[in-house]
Amino acid sequence: MGRKYIDCREFPSDMKCTIAISADSEDELVEAAVQHAVAVHGEHDTPALRTEIRKAVHDGMPPMKVA
Repeated sequence: MGRKYIDCREFPSDMKCTIAISADSEDELVEAAVQHAVAVHGEHDTPALRTEIRKAVHDGMPPMKVA
């Protein structure tokens, strides 16, 4: 099993967040990403948010720049 990541640069926002989070397991990654979304972006921890975050998980490591 390899690393997984989620990259805030893929989501348009007024704050232009550049955070990328990676972990060895998808569950750990989703938990960290939800905490970030709630604390930084003012989202609410809902099943819908967790579903959207899971859809944005990638295998590997985040690229230096997002195209």
